[in-house]
Amino acid sequence: MIIVGVDGSVTSRAAVEWAANDAFRAHVPLRIVHAVDRDPYQISKYPAGVSQEALRDAGRKALTEAVALVRERRPGIEVTAELVEGAAATVLRELDEEATELVVGSRGLGGFAGALLGSVGMHVAGHARCPVVVVRGGRQPVPGEVVVGVDDAPECEPALAYAFEQAELRDATLRAVHAWQLPVHAFAPEVLYDMDEVRTAQHKVVTGRLEALEKEYPEVKVVEDVRSAHPVDALTEASDGADLLVVGSHGRGAVRSALLGSVSRGVLHHARCAVAVVRSR
Repeated sequence: MIIVGVDGSVTSRAAVEWAANDAFRAHVPLRIVHAVDRDPYQISKYPAGVSQEALRDAGRKALTEAVALVRERRPGIEVTAELVEGAAATVLRELDEEATELVVGSRGLGGFAGALLGSVGMHVAGHARCPVVVVRGGRQPVPGEVVVGVDDAPECEPALAYAFEQAELRDATLRAVHAWQLPVHAFAPEVLYDMDEVRTAQHKVVTGRLEALEKEYPEVKVVEDVRSAHPVDALTEASDGADLLVVGSHGRGAVRSALLGSVSRGVLHHARCAVAVVRSR
């Protein structure tokens, strides 16, 4: 089941369209959820003192519009709608065990208007155990390419598997991007590198990661894209020609599963297409 959060915003509508298309391709049900948050500090669209019933009415309207959009775009899929009490980020995070994928808009009605990514999207992407897709607003042409970040960390394996699956469902090319940088030796500036040797080693990282999945998905065309660049810069640039950018979660810290790594966070803020953050369950 794919679950999408809605709040009536433009990016929420884009998220519903995205989720409906994914549900259609994967032949799975779609569940649309609206969270009724009574904390006035979390819902800047509404003035302080608005009644609970008014909030519920607004939620029901958002759900009705979302269901109508799905039935217009993808009339054949199974769709349900639900009004849930609680903060949107918490509600969606608690549904991750039921979902094969959670979908949210990049910026909802609350939060800081200047941010490229809303607090709900960041929170859900940082906590949910299933893949989380953060969708940008506005209509864009479909380039037919899925981009995935590849490195030598085990966290990238679930992201790779998800990216191959998405590329197959979309009949899209998969671009595997591996970005590398030479280490900075502040106290040994005379250190020299054999650049051909470095490039060969970096290509081996990508080839090794892709080998098993290329056998599992023989119909997916794969482009290996190895660049000397910062990972966020390389992935953001690649996202310009993509339908979807997929990254693994490399969070570090005492509560590892609740954190996003710096690359995932940077990509969520700067990518020019929808971003999927995938972690191991």
